[in-house]
Amino acid sequence: MDQIGQSFEEAKIANSFDTLKVKIGADFGIQYQNLYQYADSALAPVGTGFNLPEANLIIDGYLARGIRVNLMDYLSTRHHDAGIVKGGFLQIDRLPFIESDVLDKIMDNITIKVGEMELNYGDEHFRRTDNGRLVRNAFVGNYIMDAFTTAPAIEVFCKNQKGWLGLVGVTTGDVNQYLNEYNATTKTYTPINAANQLGIYGKIGFDKQLTPDLRIRLTLSGYHQSDNQPGGYLYGGDRAGSRYYLIMNRKTYSANDVSIASNFLSGDFPTAITYSEDNSYVLSLLLRYQGLEFFGTFESATGFTALNSYSIGLNSNGPGTTGGFNFEQVAMEGIYHFGKIDQFYGGVRYDNVSEMDHNLSVDRVQCVFGWYLTPNIVSKIEFVDQTYNNFYGSYFANSKTNPTNSLNAYGANAGFHGIMVEAGISF
Repeated sequence: MDQIGQSFEEAKIANSFDTLKVKIGADFGIQYQNLYQYADSALAPVGTGFNLPEANLIIDGYLARGIRVNLMDYLSTRHHDAGIVKGGFLQIDRLPFIESDVLDKIMDNITIKVGEMELNYGDEHFRRTDNGRLVRNAFVGNYIMDAFTTAPAIEVFCKNQKGWLGLVGVTTGDVNQYLNEYNATTKTYTPINAANQLGIYGKIGFDKQLTPDLRIRLTLSGYHQSDNQPGGYLYGGDRAGSRYYLIMNRKTYSANDVSIASNFLSGDFPTAITYSEDNSYVLSLLLRYQGLEFFGTFESATGFTALNSYSIGLNSNGPGTTGGFNFEQVAMEGIYHFGKIDQFYGGVRYDNVSEMDHNLSVDRVQCVFGWYLTPNIVSKIEFVDQTYNNFYGSYFANSKTNPTNSLNAYGANAGFHGIMVEAGISF
């Protein structure tokens, strides 16, 4: 079965063109959540039931030979009550405005993308749930440390017939673009110059169907963002939010404790790294032989950050202040597709994120069974078990038994586990 989610970069646009065409697509997702949480500190209670259904709207316009424009809207997300534009980009696979056989030959292997768009860093973002688009994710939850964001960017991607690929990109790294900042404490204004905040990223690798039964994809991606900019949302740009609602929220006795929008990154770690200098890289490997699939990653993120209000403690100066961060993530998953047309699957994923400077870590195990009723309709049931290790002490609190009001001073024993049921449609 040609399942949605097994592809990576956008396919080349057909070389023929007769007239302007518009394609409308959509994604729909709904969940039933039954999770149990625990900690050596007071957590806001969470019930059992259906989460907010999600929906996306996708519009593709084919404008000329080898040129299309894409627009994606989030119609319903846990972080935004009203619809919001995720982003849009122009994809250029041909240069029809320049008549040249030489350029046509060069463009056989090159794709140019420009716009406010999902950054092509790593490979996991192709396999994750993006609001209502969940058919490409075999599991329910995304990675604990989730490298996913949208920002103004330009990318040049090249892949030859032998399977070798490369990409280079430039971005502001900022989800929300603005031209100045105001500090109410100092009553000062700071103009923002986009030229000073540019980040660069790239990817090299190999991706090929070696035989009818065997496919291999190995990539190495890198990302660098300077500290001269107000954004840096590589690990905090998911405006749709995590898949585990209201989990592990400390009691602060405010309405935010039960707001799915205020706690939209619940279960992630770190919940955001913003206003940052970021030096990250990730190594990703996909192996698929017949119905058996393995996907694994190793990721490192280091840099300097000034944390915002929904970030958790990441730095040597304690939660809510500025300082360095140093994270590593190891994740691996095995999936077996079976049935007459591989419409059924079962899978296991292990994910670990470690904060290297203070010996903090989060472990997650996910076990899933899924059924593709068609390539565009999927249902799945997942068991998830997540534990927080060493989330106490002077880094978060005054002592092991006396945590402060830090949102993530969970104590010595903390985590959640339970069942998630999910269904989605994409076309």
